[in-house]
Amino acid sequence: MSKRVFTQTFGVVGALLERDGKILLVKEAGKVDGGKWSHPAGWIDIGENPIEAAQREALEESGYEVEATALLGIYSLVREDIQQHYEGTPHALKLIFKVKLLTNTPRQLHDDVSETKWFTPEEIEAMDGDTLRDVDIKQMVRDYFAGKEAPLSILVHTVQQ
Repeated sequence: MSKRVFTQTFGVVGALLERDGKILLVKEAGKVDGGKWSHPAGWIDIGENPIEAAQREALEESGYEVEATALLGIYSLVREDIQQHYEGTPHALKLIFKVKLLTNTPRQLHDDVSETKWFTPEEIEAMDGDTLRDVDIKQMVRDYFAGKEAPLSILVHTVQQ
């Protein structure tokens, strides 16, 4: 893994997994946000297609195989609350995808996640920064249930050689 540098805006991907009106959140096991809930998300590897990255992150962090169906939105999150842990202020541009579950039983979780749990939108809305890693997740959940989405074709991935 490359060293993460927080002196510039960076790109991450994430997925909202929904089943029976509930959203799956994962509990962080890391040093900075350990014990907080989040949606499956992570950095886009150099050269990686963002759609494939979101599907990979969802599998690693939730244990579920998924297929991206739409782009929910692009969210800009500045984390001033954790800047003391880094050489800068983390500012992520987050490409968040709606996904379809391809499996019913999760696989083993990646080591940066300690557990998963399905939450109602109301339970997520009631969470604060002490419980929820990124408070913009509340807006994502509202957008999801409001039917907001863009077609995957809006994202064009090109590798120039």
